[in-house]
Amino acid sequence: MTELRLILVGLGARSVIWRRVIGESPRARIVGLVDTSPARLAAALEAHPGCIGGVTLEEVAAEVDADAVLLITPPGDRHAQIAAACAAGLAILAEKPLADSLADASALVAAAARAKVPLMVGLNFRYLAVTRALADLFRDDLLGAPAFGRLTYERWRDGRLPHLNRYPLTMPQPMLWEQSIHHFDLMRFVYGREPVSIVARTWNPPWSMYAGDANVAALISFEGGIEVTYQGTWAGNHDHLAFDWRTDCAHGVAVQAEMFGGLSYARRDDRSFTPVDVPPTEMWRDDAAAVLTDFLAHLLDDAPLHCSGADHLKSLRMVEACIVSSSQGKKINPAELNNLAGPVSRTFPLSSPTEKRI
Repeated sequence: MTELRLILVGLGARSVIWRRVIGESPRARIVGLVDTSPARLAAALEAHPGCIGGVTLEEVAAEVDADAVLLITPPGDRHAQIAAACAAGLAILAEKPLADSLADASALVAAAARAKVPLMVGLNFRYLAVTRALADLFRDDLLGAPAFGRLTYERWRDGRLPHLNRYPLTMPQPMLWEQSIHHFDLMRFVYGREPVSIVARTWNPPWSMYAGDANVAALISFEGGIEVTYQGTWAGNHDHLAFDWRTDCAHGVAVQAEMFGGLSYARRDDRSFTPVDVPPTEMWRDDAAAVLTDFLAHLLDDAPLHCSGADHLKSLRMVEACIVSSSQGKKINPAELNNLAGPVSRTFPLSSPTEKRI
């Protein structure tokens, strides 16, 4: 196989990026389109002549020769989509998070494993240039191994905005599933360590639009003694994004002061911070293209499967651990929430001292 034939499920705003990225790839081609909206489906079919369209993956998969499916759908209730992909023997690339509960995500990963169908989750934040540069700072010859960190993400987000995943406003912890999952996954990925315990408190301020908790604070302990304090809000009381991730290491500190940039470092005796040049990127397009490249490499070149469903479950367990810890008032080991496991995997070359810690 030299070209991957894809069926796209979900033709909303995010699909515009994916259709562009696939169109620019010499190794992938869209052959099927699925959406429950007749207007969106008609517009996409007009833009992609020759494709087969339908309202369910099951019916489109029966009419077209395809190799894989891309799920660009909200995480709630993907069981029918995963089941149809498994029945048709289609490899799966799913937008993150895979599901809006750990139990559902575990069931979907297990279903794909039983069908022997590759399942990759599009954890695009792992592919950002700033993420790669941050991970590379933790070299023995520069900053050394991480010891402790602090990650703050504070803002007000209106859950009714059309471009956000459709989490119910009554969902108990919308912030954790929509945004904190990214941050928890990045912690695992950048530090190359797994969490061993989490103590968390979720809460909802009086001005929040949500019925459930929209904010979370957590103390997360990772293998090797790394301690990270985290605060994330959906319902802060100022409509401004505040992002700050500082990591103290053996020989100095690394600071990411912006969500997609603002990276700098300082060794212990430096008088000022040194900015880190991050290659210019087109937001959302370049990281999606990198995800697709890894997916294609696995299916066409027999490369390892990065960002697998099993790996994704480890990050989802961190979300679940926060929820359980807050409700029960005790420390939780995420690995004990269920027995499905997957390795942390980086998808870019790093110096050997950092790589040895994975």
